[in-house]
Amino acid sequence: MNSPTVLSSEELERYARHIVLPEIGGPGQQRLKRARVLVIGAGGLGAPVLQYLAAAGVGTLGVIDDDTVSLSNLQRQVIHDTEALGAAKTQSAAAALRRINPNTTVETHEMRLDAANATGLVAAYDLVVDGSDNFETRYLVADACAEAQRPLVHAAVGRFDGSVTVLKPYETDATGRRNPSYRDLFPEPPPAGLVPSCAEAGVLGALTGVIGSLQAVEAIKLITGIGDPLIGRLLLYDGLGARFDIVRYKSPA
Repeated sequence: MNSPTVLSSEELERYARHIVLPEIGGPGQQRLKRARVLVIGAGGLGAPVLQYLAAAGVGTLGVIDDDTVSLSNLQRQVIHDTEALGAAKTQSAAAALRRINPNTTVETHEMRLDAANATGLVAAYDLVVDGSDNFETRYLVADACAEAQRPLVHAAVGRFDGSVTVLKPYETDATGRRNPSYRDLFPEPPPAGLVPSCAEAGVLGALTGVIGSLQAVEAIKLITGIGDPLIGRLLLYDGLGARFDIVRYKSPA
């Protein structure tokens, strides 16, 4: 019997542009096929993350969201379309992902992440990508990933700006210092009302594509073991200025 990670002839053709990359090759593509990735939210960030990870050949994608598709989502949440209006976002996303790559198994979690289910859900996956849009969920996800020792690719967007970082606080760096956590980066959430939501302040639709795509790249790097993940580095993108910057941050000594 063939191993479930053996690539079929169809998959070899589908992923040919990955496989010819020496950094990925056949072994890297097999790691992608074995991977289980949980994506928090099927919205503006989750849409490109889910689409690119499915196209890349990630074997199992979990998607958690308790919302339904509304008309105002479609300006940026490109995994959904007009015919999906009123449908659960998890179901709409799953249908789109099956069209992109039938080799990817999609596990839907039509519920809200909370303190009771976060750790168990996170522990069922190898890696988590956070596409949530509120601080309560971001802290919850980060704490659950730290407890379950799962890498977390975090991002946030607003108006014309976005940020991305990778969190592995359960490991140490080359000097033996603990990698920083989300709470090292943001010790506490901002006061209520200080940071307006996207519904209040607006967001450029294409911006979520830029930042979500960067999250997908970081996830692929972590799965395949290539490159230098954004651990201890916050990548900032200014869409109006067309400028990227890096802010370095550390855990307490």
